[in-house]
Amino acid sequence: MPLLEVYGVSKRFGGVTALSDVSVGLEKNEIVGLIGPNGAGKTSFFNSITGLLPVDSGQIHFTDPVLRLDGLSPERVLRAGVARTFQNLRVFKNMTVCENVAIGFHSRTRSGLMDAFLRTPRHRREEKEIFSQSAALLEFIGLDGKENEIAGSLPYGSQKRLEIARALASGPKLLLLDEPVAGMNPREKEEISALIRRIRSEGTAVFIIEHDMRVVMPLCDRVVVMDEGRKIAEGKPAEIRKDPRVIHAYLGELD
Repeated sequence: MPLLEVYGVSKRFGGVTALSDVSVGLEKNEIVGLIGPNGAGKTSFFNSITGLLPVDSGQIHFTDPVLRLDGLSPERVLRAGVARTFQNLRVFKNMTVCENVAIGFHSRTRSGLMDAFLRTPRHRREEKEIFSQSAALLEFIGLDGKENEIAGSLPYGSQKRLEIARALASGPKLLLLDEPVAGMNPREKEEISALIRRIRSEGTAVFIIEHDMRVVMPLCDRVVVMDEGRKIAEGKPAEIRKDPRVIHAYLGELD
């Protein structure tokens, strides 16, 4: 049974169609790429999955646990096990690296505002555990030893890693990455690709928007192609490279 099933999702903004009858499935522990020209609707599609963009029609099903995501708030989608990063950096630049990751655990905490205010034993135990787990996540993504550095002082590529760590802190079963290697050099791109594979090996499926075909094609199990709000193709990377519709709409302008 697929982890994520999207059926016929559509979204319009006045006279502009952002998404038109888009259907996609994603299996557990799978890495799927989402590609297409600028303005194809890729980020709108991610926003519809994560509750940031209410859909006009269609359904979004998540099967672990069995749940319909369409109509849920972003907070409830996150608690269900779907986390994401964004195209533009959203790091808390004046906080430490470890504090940035710790924020990602908020969807899993049990102590409330009163516990924090009174510094109850439960809150202190939970806080200690969160910072311990944050340090472990930083080691996992390759930022160990940077815990106490100010996030804004990190190089751009390290800040992108930090965003991924914060998303992983929620314990997702599905991680959505919006252009995770944009602006990186070839070595950094290879490192992020290796990190994504490690994330999958730990049991988290990954759905990735990316323009760099040198990253997408060797990394992804399947590739979905969008153009003008529609899905125009889906298949294994080798199949997508040869699809005439994809070459005409997208790949032709890159090669």
